[in-house]
Amino acid sequence: MRSLIHACLALASCANIVRANTEKVIFLGPETVNVPSTPPTLDDLHLDILAPDEWSMRLDLQASFPTHDLPLGTATWFLLTNLTKGQRYELRQPTAFTLDVFELPAVWDTPELISSLAAYAFSRQPDLDSVDAPKGSRRANNEYEASLLFLRVLAAADYFTDNATLMSHVEPVSVDLILDPYLLNALPRSLLPTIGYFVVVALCAWFLSRRILVWIQPVLAAEGKFAGKKKRL
Repeated sequence: MRSLIHACLALASCANIVRANTEKVIFLGPETVNVPSTPPTLDDLHLDILAPDEWSMRLDLQASFPTHDLPLGTATWFLLTNLTKGQRYELRQPTAFTLDVFELPAVWDTPELISSLAAYAFSRQPDLDSVDAPKGSRRANNEYEASLLFLRVLAAADYFTDNATLMSHVEPVSVDLILDPYLLNALPRSLLPTIGYFVVVALCAWFLSRRILVWIQPVLAAEGKFAGKKKRL
């Protein structure tokens, strides 16, 4: 019993560690909006895209030490598209960053957000002629309806070192971004294989236990008869 308690405490401590190292935001897919085809379009922002069909992305995020203008660090923007209205989603990354999602009108109507997005989009413009194009699917330049959100990731450096170079120039941080739809708004899709595994194991254990019971029943019956004969003697 004591060993079981120790094991539970160890698992609980591990859970806290995992939670501390994984930032996530849970949200519902918004209503569809009309995405215009007249410039400037969303494609002109050259944002990396996450969608339910392209749900995982590994990339290097720019980070910086907090300043008066950037108290939470450098902002990186993404586009979450092809969402389903009202469906629950979870966006996570296994690092200590700040995640926020915004509907398009909220960004357009908030000077702080639109200026941050514009600055990030402008920083990506020189990459247009390079080989590294923005990740994710693109649509043709025509008007369409879509349920989509802006994702803002804030990365702030949190260390101190005697290395003057690292203190003045923060290196990019490698992260994994994962967009995980909820099935029936209750179960993350990424957990489905794990649940299927446990169901298969439980069924195999049930059939195996019945088979073992069939094997040992004659042995138990024979032992019972032998014990009864000894008592009569």
